[in-house]
Amino acid sequence: MQKGGVVKIGLFGVGHLGKIHLRCLLDLPSQFHLVGYHDPRPETDEELKTWAAEKGLDAERLPARFARVEDLLSAVDAVDIVAPTSEHAGLTEAALRRGLHCFIEKPVTATLEEGERLLSLQREGKAVVQVGHVERFNPAFQAAAAHLSAPRFIEAHRLAPFNPRGLDVPVVLDLMIHDIDLALHTIGSPVARVSAHGVAVVSSTPDIANARLEFECGAVANLTASRVSLSPMRKVRLFQQGAYVSVDLLNKSTQVVKIEDVPAEGEGAERDPFGLYLDVPGGPSRRLHIDAPEVKPNNAIGDELSGFYSAICGGVPCRVPLEEGLQALRVARQVMAAIEHSSQHIAS
Repeated sequence: MQKGGVVKIGLFGVGHLGKIHLRCLLDLPSQFHLVGYHDPRPETDEELKTWAAEKGLDAERLPARFARVEDLLSAVDAVDIVAPTSEHAGLTEAALRRGLHCFIEKPVTATLEEGERLLSLQREGKAVVQVGHVERFNPAFQAAAAHLSAPRFIEAHRLAPFNPRGLDVPVVLDLMIHDIDLALHTIGSPVARVSAHGVAVVSSTPDIANARLEFECGAVANLTASRVSLSPMRKVRLFQQGAYVSVDLLNKSTQVVKIEDVPAEGEGAERDPFGLYLDVPGGPSRRLHIDAPEVKPNNAIGDELSGFYSAICGGVPCRVPLEEGLQALRVARQVMAAIEHSSQHIAS
């Protein structure tokens, strides 16, 4: 395809998240032509018409349904895979063997072996493969990024009310993997050690999990995820030399607290009566500067799909390449293994 042209794309899966992707693709007509979709559920046509009516979307804009995977693959330049995780590997492999560009929702695959096989296939060709770690495109995280410099400690809480729809995926792969990816991306160092604990409350696998990731550079990330909480929360706090950054991913806000040394009281410098100061006996006096960077509203999924387009046609690096999606999965699997180990230890 020509550089800068419209990319013909096929959508796999039109469940809850798939419908959001469908709408985003339709809203990017200068970048994507949504040729059609494939979903094995026979009720999807009527389901999509009802959804379109509820969203005020002209039903004529809805893409055609392709009954066969192969027919849709042969009609497009790229695929957007929002099918269940168990189907990611098979669909992506079929697409890569045709040289198609692939956007894959997280987690990238169900197993590490599947992910490694996809990575080998991608390296044999020139296709772009991007993984849908959407929190990287969250405007609150983007506002915080300019203020981050070698964080040494990360504390993340991702809590969600109970929803039976998500029980087919362990909480670590469904929720915590978002914060695993943010920690890996922000710290930029290999993980040296993983410890974790989890508790099953309403399902057969842990519904609440806590993990401690220790990095080779000495940084630490403490991550908590729950899918049985009364109120939702998606907060990440990052601590680094001279600064603390708090990111509310749910409410789209960011706060930056910076510390600077100032002359001690009584050394001739006047203090701001409204300023915040830390006076440590035997140490320098410090002033706190609290800033709330502007958070520009955006459509995070739309932005990540636009980034996918730019990687295909604009020659820019992929924002979340397959290697990084696979690394997040690798650490998530380490967390799940650590939870299993700790559970066996308690049981014995």
